[in-house]
Amino acid sequence: MIEAIRDAHDVMMEREPNLVVFGEDVGFFGGVFRCTKGLQKKFGSHRCFDTPISENGIVGAAVGMAAYGLRPCVEIQFSDYMYPAFDQIVSEAARLRYRSAGDFSAPMTIRMPVGGGIYGGQTHSQSPESLFAHVCGLKTVMPSNPYDSKGLLIAAIEDEDPVVFLEPKRLYNGPFDGHHDRPVVPWSSHALSEVPDGYYRVPLGKATVRREGGAVTIVTYGTMVHVALAATQESGIDAEVIDLRSLVPLDEEAIIESVRKTGRCVIVHEATRICGFGAELSAVIQESCFYHLKTPIRRVTGWDTPYPHAFEWQYFPGPGRVADEIRLALED
Repeated sequence: MIEAIRDAHDVMMEREPNLVVFGEDVGFFGGVFRCTKGLQKKFGSHRCFDTPISENGIVGAAVGMAAYGLRPCVEIQFSDYMYPAFDQIVSEAARLRYRSAGDFSAPMTIRMPVGGGIYGGQTHSQSPESLFAHVCGLKTVMPSNPYDSKGLLIAAIEDEDPVVFLEPKRLYNGPFDGHHDRPVVPWSSHALSEVPDGYYRVPLGKATVRREGGAVTIVTYGTMVHVALAATQESGIDAEVIDLRSLVPLDEEAIIESVRKTGRCVIVHEATRICGFGAELSAVIQESCFYHLKTPIRRVTGWDTPYPHAFEWQYFPGPGRVADEIRLALED
């Protein structure tokens, strides 16, 4: 995934002369996860450069650049660091088109690594996607594999409105389960490691079916796509796995079609349960699929606690927890 994200930057900096990339350590160092490695050397320090440790400065500068005609793609080193910039994201970037009656827009992308898996504790491991999904004017994206990472990032950079691009850290170098540091589903099992050279797009707001099935629908995104696929293997149940890819805009049609077919649904995400994005998904499904549901909608999530540094692998929904909920969803 790191290489795919780096390649998306490279492709778009070649195609779009107004694209600028900046953030803490993204220039000379290539980013803490090396997602921008080599860009400064290739395109120069005027197009890929380091900033002070000031998230509100990074995003505030990007809003001004975007309004002035540039197309910034900025990195917040960890999503946990974005809170000083939240006012700029919500009050400026998200509202610019509306408050100016269309005279200005903010074609900018804000990249953030999200989630756990590196024992980073409470200040490096949060999953704040529901905060962004709640803000009108923002688009929120979370890929689950290298192919989508490149295509979605290209689409985000080309979008005329601000996009929050969330990158699951556990997937940077391959997918892992919720119990052990080992691959769950090899990328090659569904060709998701095959990333084409050059330009291509994965459209924002379009979900995809990662596994077809008829017994129950699992709706998920990011790292949990691979955990869900592992859970179907562990349970032996014919589950359909929907990878949302974009939270906003949300592909409601794909979700509704699947749940109406199976009559059952399990929602999985790494973030805490209360007010998590799964609550919105549950509401959408309840409103549109009520008479098709055979059992209540079930959610598998992180704990409703501050992020537990020492117990993060227990905190994550793992294949075992998801498999248990799949079985419960099948009980009439």
